Amino acid sequence: MGGFYIVAGVHHFLIFERMTKLIAAQNVPTPKAVLVAGSLFQSVAGLLLIAGVFQVWPAIGLIIFTLTASVMLLNFWNLEGELRRNAITQWRCNLALIGGLLALGAAP
Repeated sequence: MGGFYIVAGVHHFLIFERMTKLIAAQNVPTPKAVLVAGSLFQSVAGLLLIAGVFQVWPAIGLIIFTLTASVMLLNFWNLEGELRRNAITQWRCNLALIGGLLALGAAP
């Protein structure tokens, strides 16, 4: 679980400009700062999960992060057609991740 968030956080830096444009398109203020902070957070929290350090807090933080990112960037309620279907599928995947994080947080 932690590895998923580490890989995702690092990947965001590899596609930094593209991710910045996606975030900016959602009218998020200071998209570069949001991207850097979010990517660093998910990478560090993922490392803490892998290390088993304060496992409950990184799990809670990643739940909040995942929900926030989903609401901000996967607004399927404003989309149509294939874009809507893709966003709904991503929401489902994110809800599955949240379920895993809940399990990790419940059994440190």
